[in-house]
Amino acid sequence: MTRSAALNKSQKWVELIRNCYPTGTRVECDGMEDIRAVRPGTRGTIVNVDDAGQIHVAWDNGSALALVPGIDHFHCVGGEIR
Repeated sequence: MTRSAALNKSQKWVELIRNCYPTGTRVECDGMEDIRAVRPGTRGTIVNVDDAGQIHVAWDNGSALALVPGIDHFHCVGGEIR
């Protein structure tokens, strides 16, 4: 699946993502498919999920690159919510 195809999510999919990844949830990058990707191991805080299903993150290193579920690899950091 291409990055643009992954962004074509149905409204139900977007709502599921919003419910699974609420604002304030801490995540860690495991790998991203982007030339400006943050390094694996970088942590950040979810800011919001947009209408395309992209997860916008305020990365601890200052980056603001969004995660694309199904393309980028990441996991929630257990119990950390800000």
